[in-house]
Amino acid sequence: MARRPLPRVLSKGSAQLARSRELARTAADSATDVLHPLITIARGLRRLASAGRRRWVATPKDKRGALLFLVASVVLVVTLAPYGPLLAVTALMATAAWQGRDRAPSAPDGPDEAQVQRLKSLYEALVPYFSTAEDPEPLYAHGGDWEDAFPEYDFDGTGRVTHLVINYPAYFTDGEPESRARIEHLLSAKSGRGREYHFAWDEEGNQLTVRVLAPLPTDIAAQPFVTSPGETVLGFTDPTRVRRTLPLTHGEERRDVPPVVWRTGIRSTEPHLLALGQPGSGTSTLLRSIALQALHHGDVVIVDGGGTGEYACLTGRDGVLAVECGLTGALASLEWAAQETERRLSAANRAHQAGDPPPEDTRRPLWILLDRPTAFTHLAAAEGREDPQSLLHVPLRHGRPANVTVVVAEQLDSLETLSAPVRQHTRARVVLGPATTEQLETVLGAPPHTTPVDQVPAGRGYARLGAGPVHRLQVPATPDPYDDATSDAHRQAVLDLLPPRTTPAEDAAPSRPVPERPDTEALPVGSVLLDELPVDSVPLEKVPVEKVPVEKALPGRALPDEPSPAEADSEKVPAGAAAPEDTTAAEVPREAAVAESS
Repeated sequence: MARRPLPRVLSKGSAQLARSRELARTAADSATDVLHPLITIARGLRRLASAGRRRWVATPKDKRGALLFLVASVVLVVTLAPYGPLLAVTALMATAAWQGRDRAPSAPDGPDEAQVQRLKSLYEALVPYFSTAEDPEPLYAHGGDWEDAFPEYDFDGTGRVTHLVINYPAYFTDGEPESRARIEHLLSAKSGRGREYHFAWDEEGNQLTVRVLAPLPTDIAAQPFVTSPGETVLGFTDPTRVRRTLPLTHGEERRDVPPVVWRTGIRSTEPHLLALGQPGSGTSTLLRSIALQALHHGDVVIVDGGGTGEYACLTGRDGVLAVECGLTGALASLEWAAQETERRLSAANRAHQAGDPPPEDTRRPLWILLDRPTAFTHLAAAEGREDPQSLLHVPLRHGRPANVTVVVAEQLDSLETLSAPVRQHTRARVVLGPATTEQLETVLGAPPHTTPVDQVPAGRGYARLGAGPVHRLQVPATPDPYDDATSDAHRQAVLDLLPPRTTPAEDAAPSRPVPERPDTEALPVGSVLLDELPVDSVPLEKVPVEKVPVEKALPGRALPDEPSPAEADSEKVPAGAAAPEDTTAAEVPREAAVAESS
């Protein structure tokens, strides 16, 4: 069957429409060229009228009458003079044409000589990588034309490249990370060091887009972030790969900045975090920022292996269970955390089997923050004690269903010293400070899309949450408020976020059931542990007790050949008074002994 031809309207409509658009565009350009003098004069008259109005408004009211008389006199003289109106109109049109001219500086048609030389240098540097001897029509050749290779480019005020689009041949191995790394290293070196470049590879179109990234803001201080429970702001990044923004305040200014949000809790895929960096890179600042955010909805246990007092401001605060700086306290706190994780799992399991919701105490998040835990490894080995990292196995493995989150901060050089469970279960990673591409790929599991620089401010680095993309990161400024080098604005910002202090700093102790104290052997004989004594008040005059003279002896201690004061008093009590009150009366001497010993 022969095909019927399409109607003429459908077959030739698109061509006629395109031809009509071209004619309309040509007519508009011609009219603009013809009417350009009139447009210029009209623009000049508008500017002259605006200038006259500003002059009239700026004139004081008592002088406006004289100004009107002067203008009227000039108009009268011009009108009465021969050829006066014609000369006045001509002068007005000339002035309007001069005022209405286009004052914007004309943009150059192409790059200047210095920019052309820089583009030629980039082109010649790429020839060994983008050319081959078997190519009959090579795009890159020594002495070739760079204009076809670089269709788009842009420079800053110093003459350095800020945006560049590079065409490369299809046979280049852009799918291999090694080939990409060589090109990225070459372009970052030739375009100017000390800046961060973003590389976007278009494998389908055989194009590489190079863009210079603006520095991340370093003036964002710690403040309440607009997040939901279970979300923690690690820092801020570029708006290119994050669609969400947070409203922030900086003094009186308010702006929206894209954040790097880490989600924790039962449904989190990355429940634990590992932060690495060089000394002074800002890992302690990151832990302080996380602690201040975690205290809004949970409890925090802090173990400071550095022992520098970076977390003294949190001691005794509401929600802070412990701030430990010694090996004994770290072992006791982590052992309690492991037992608490098991207790939460058992309680939640019993509730699930009974068909009830989990208990309230198992749903409140518990955060375990460790700063430089490897410092205790050598100390524990020297004293023959258990490594504190071994106590993290249960919280790391079973922390997600128990609402227990572990955050570990360590120096980058001590990565191999971390235990296997810590490296295995911390899938959210942060690297702060200067680091090579190989180190970033080893820690994050993927290379960043930007070129790392050698010198970065504190708190600057990269973050990767699980299998997600690698983000540039800037941690909000959360310094130690007790440090003398801290500015007043940052110190006040941190102090405003601290919860109220419910326990004095010298009496602050973790509210945990301490199983056994490893250092009880070091206590002297006859000493009393005050935290193990009952705190209830004891009635002292419930039962009348006959007074008998007793030789002087230490309170609460019996002489070698004589009974204790408690036994002597118990013998004087009548047999008929052997009621439940007798036990209370028998505890009176012990209470007095406790008071004397304390």
